[in-house]
Amino acid sequence: MRDATGRGIGGAVIALTNRATGMTRTVSTDADGVFRWTDLTPGTYLLLAQSDGFGSVTRDDMRFDAGDVVTIELTLSPSATSAAPASRLPRMPELGAPAPSAPPSLAAAPYRELRRRPDAEPGQGIVTAEILPPPQEVFLPTPDRWNIAMPEWNRYGRSGEYPYVRASHWWDPFNRNRLKGDEPIFGQKTFLNITATSDSSVDERRVPQTSNLSSAQPGSSDFFGRGEEFALSETFRFSFNLFHGDTSFRPVDWRIQVTPAVNVNYLDVRELGIVNVDVRDGTSRLEAHAGLQEAFAEYKIHDLSSNYDFLSVRAGIQNFSSDFRGFLFVDEQPGVRVFGNLHSDRWEYNAAYFSMLEKDTNSGLNTFEPRHQQIIVANLYMQDFIKPGYTTEFSIHYNKDDPSVQYDDNGFLVRPAPVGIFLPHEIRAAYLGWTGNGHFGPINVNHAFYEALGTDSLNPIAGRAVTINAQMAAAELSVDKDWVRYKISAFYASGDGNPRGGRATGFDTIVDDPSFAGGIFSFWDREELRLPGTGIALTPGDSLLPSMRSSKEEGQANFVNPGIFLVNAGANFDLTPKLKSFLNVNYLRFERTAPIALLLFESPIHNTIGLDTSVGFQYRPPLSENISITGGAAALFPGQGFRDIYSGTTQFSIFANVHFQF
Repeated sequence: MRDATGRGIGGAVIALTNRATGMTRTVSTDADGVFRWTDLTPGTYLLLAQSDGFGSVTRDDMRFDAGDVVTIELTLSPSATSAAPASRLPRMPELGAPAPSAPPSLAAAPYRELRRRPDAEPGQGIVTAEILPPPQEVFLPTPDRWNIAMPEWNRYGRSGEYPYVRASHWWDPFNRNRLKGDEPIFGQKTFLNITATSDSSVDERRVPQTSNLSSAQPGSSDFFGRGEEFALSETFRFSFNLFHGDTSFRPVDWRIQVTPAVNVNYLDVRELGIVNVDVRDGTSRLEAHAGLQEAFAEYKIHDLSSNYDFLSVRAGIQNFSSDFRGFLFVDEQPGVRVFGNLHSDRWEYNAAYFSMLEKDTNSGLNTFEPRHQQIIVANLYMQDFIKPGYTTEFSIHYNKDDPSVQYDDNGFLVRPAPVGIFLPHEIRAAYLGWTGNGHFGPINVNHAFYEALGTDSLNPIAGRAVTINAQMAAAELSVDKDWVRYKISAFYASGDGNPRGGRATGFDTIVDDPSFAGGIFSFWDREELRLPGTGIALTPGDSLLPSMRSSKEEGQANFVNPGIFLVNAGANFDLTPKLKSFLNVNYLRFERTAPIALLLFESPIHNTIGLDTSVGFQYRPPLSENISITGGAAALFPGQGFRDIYSGTTQFSIFANVHFQF
């Protein structure tokens, strides 16, 4: 019953999938390339036949009735024996994968159509497939895919934005550019992506400042002076990213990235002793600094699956943020990081060790001086946790901060903090964290919780060794209505009600940079507030925490602090595709005021900090991140607690940032 015009293909895998039930039966052909079924359930079937030597064939909608004896014959045409190697033949997906909704186009495959044998006897369904040589076009050279010419097309029929550009230039980042990783720099898989950025920031603010009067003004009774300040900062970053791999979803095989940065900053204030510990330096300062922000090598250790799961390692100075909103650790530091994903990217993980560098005081860039501090982080992200659309993270952080003495670039003591006992001390703190980000139906959710445990060998405020037990929690809910996102959020950090005790319960971070409750638009988050007469800050700037540490980047964590409770209501407005605006109102209170009262020798100090209101905008002229202009204004209306520490004067901040990126 076989048409023996060619030899049979033995050992081929045959699968018949019942279209009605989805059940699949998988078998192999015999040495002659034949297999027969006698107990097949009646119905319409999808047939797949696959052989390691000769590719795959398919046929859809083959109807078999009760009692049919189905014979599968796979034969190789004599002319196919001289064809190209089997690796050149297209292959179907692995058997056992979900059946396609429609068969692939047989016209494009090197096979004849699967069909019933015309000489089949009654009661038999016989299917044959004769494999033919691949078309000659398969072996013809194809154009270089990196240099395929684009056609002209004026989509709008007038001047404007066009989908295709025929000519590109080295200075054009929007179209095909070898310097931007659009074409290989050499070979077919080695690319170079050069990124140059310019960040220009200006900030006009009023913050509480002590008068620091010299003998030139004896007899003055004003403790607080003129708190107006003007700050200007310009940062240039140049990133060179050389990598080998694909420009699609496949993780790169290896990468080398170097990012030097240069900063020029200017500060003008109204009082002495702010720009430098030496009052003879006046009230203004101009400084420049160059630092190395990234310098790492990355290597993919292993591909874990065909779905882009991988395991990689990265060593050197690298950027790392340990959670969704930057609540605990965000920095660019030297370290070793092992990272990857599992189960089609449903799970992502990091295990990292960082040996910290000192920071330049006025620019925030890296120096080459070791910080004598080590950070260990391990976290695990799980997508579609509980419900699709929600991602959760579990993490462990460990902060090992050794005893040291450090004066900042302006001559101020930052380690140990210049309060209480001026002796070096060590901190050993572990953080257990759970954070989440995503949505449940129309409700967007972001939350975080951290528990801090550990020891401080000699807390300067407590004047003794303390054990650490502190907590932080945050939650944000938002909903999108057309072009507006309405949101409410709350932030809590525990405070210390007994600053002289042996248990420190005020929460502090490693190096935080939170994007929460207004973020950079909020006065409380953005500006640094110094405690009068102490040499430390109530808030260090770019932080929600009243941690009472000398400096966020150069000082040590302090777990004897007042803590905070914050409630936020706000809205984001997508006014146009290029223009967004932001509105936020924050109500703030201290959790405990005893640490502040102890340092200032003033009591009582009330809990209410005040009302923080802000408005901001972001404008992107080319509708990309290459050019963006961000600005805002914020005001803090003091509550009684703020008045007890400073004064009743309204504090404000007006800022703008212009970002250019090539």
